[in-house]
Amino acid sequence: MSKTPVPSKRTPKTDPGRPVARLVTPVLFRFGALVVVMALVAIAGMVLSFRAVSYLSDEVQPAADANAAVLQDLTEMNAAVSTWALSGRSSAVDDYGQAERRLPADQQKVRQFAADDAELDLLVARLEERTQAWVDSYAEPRIVAKGGPGTFNPQRFRVGQDLYSKLEAAHQETQSAFDARVRDGRSEATLLFRGTIVAVALLALAAWYLVGRFRNRLLNEISEPLRSLESAVQKMTRTDLDARAEARGPKEVRSVATALNDYADAQGRARAVEGRIQNELRVLDTAKDDFVSNVSHELRTPLTTISGYLEMVAEEFDGQLQPRHERMLEATRRNVTRLKALIDDLLALSKAESRATDLEAADVTTLVRDGVTDVRITGARRGIRIEVTAPAEPMTVLCDRAMLQRALINVLSNAVKFSHDNGQVDVTVQKLEPHQVEIAVQDHGIGIPRIELDRLGTRFFRASNAVTNEIAGTGLGLRIVQTIIDKHAGDVMIESTEGKGTTVFIRLRLHGYGGLRVAEDPAGD
Repeated sequence: MSKTPVPSKRTPKTDPGRPVARLVTPVLFRFGALVVVMALVAIAGMVLSFRAVSYLSDEVQPAADANAAVLQDLTEMNAAVSTWALSGRSSAVDDYGQAERRLPADQQKVRQFAADDAELDLLVARLEERTQAWVDSYAEPRIVAKGGPGTFNPQRFRVGQDLYSKLEAAHQETQSAFDARVRDGRSEATLLFRGTIVAVALLALAAWYLVGRFRNRLLNEISEPLRSLESAVQKMTRTDLDARAEARGPKEVRSVATALNDYADAQGRARAVEGRIQNELRVLDTAKDDFVSNVSHELRTPLTTISGYLEMVAEEFDGQLQPRHERMLEATRRNVTRLKALIDDLLALSKAESRATDLEAADVTTLVRDGVTDVRITGARRGIRIEVTAPAEPMTVLCDRAMLQRALINVLSNAVKFSHDNGQVDVTVQKLEPHQVEIAVQDHGIGIPRIELDRLGTRFFRASNAVTNEIAGTGLGLRIVQTIIDKHAGDVMIESTEGKGTTVFIRLRLHGYGGLRVAEDPAGD
């Protein structure tokens, strides 16, 4: 007896990403529809509110202001008539004429707005009628008639005041109508705006309810894989370099885990490369500092010897050299001096960049005055005065006294060097609230071209006008200042105008106002 084969039952394969799509798609569709409706409601409400506000600000309020201006014009005209009647001054006639010329323009603005409002149009017409009656019956005849003492007519004055009182009453009714329309416009705009907010809030609540309904279902499906993924991320952020995410759960979560693991692997490789580069940079930086220091020290000895021989030649052949040889000797001595200054600055910069900052409390004002004393002799040779303005109370900072003194002397020397003969350098020390002290050194010399300000502080940079005027320098002084002030957690700012002078601001933290951040690594070029 033959047996009929029974077909085997197989479980259909399912896409691991479909559960998430099946859960998320309806929610996204409904949520998106609510967002669109919210956007439309918000746009419609904002448009209607904007129109109401525009109508209020562009039409109602200007018309109300024009109506107030009408009363102001009439008030000035009435005051001018009274002044003319009492004193007879011609200026009163001029004031009356100016107000009278402004009145039609203000009335025209009010009339244009009231044209579409029957009630307001009637009130405006009554106001214009009473205004014209007052002008024709009293104001115009009185301003034309003779004024001054002895011309006062009580009966005519009472008639004028009665007409003006009726005019004011009519204006009050018109102004009340304008105020009512302003209030109505504001109420309408407020109502539209609040209605829009309420409608958007209700739709937002509906969206929140829709999302909340599916929240638990979504969490049950994917929360466990996501918590596992979060745990892996937290381990990575705690510098656990071997931590990796577990690739499980829906396809989307597995994709994120795979990408995160790839990123962690790439970061590990990058850290290894970065470590090697940093080690090489430290070696190069040390080699550079050693090279500059060694070369500078090696050059000092021969330069000292050359300088000594030049002095011997100058003394031995004093008065015997020809002018051409004198110029050659002077040029040689000048360039030897320049090389010595360059070597000194290179050594100072190398020490500032590599030297550990030894901090002690010092009074900024005392350091500034000591620096001015050192530089004042150099300035006196060219007739340059140095004026110091500083408060009486001490302002203490934590600093390396020798390094900070060097920075201040560099700034003061530059101010003197780039000043004109018989000029003045102003030094100001002041406290900046709440915890800084500022040292400002201002000269009135050649200044710095605007296009070169961005290059200040780079090594060996010198302004073009300094080179043109053959002012000696190495281009390292400001670099030394910036390096020293950086080590003291301070700031250096420069303001300069070519031909008018330069001001250098140095700001330091006062001692006792929080910790001092000491720079360990010198600033790069």
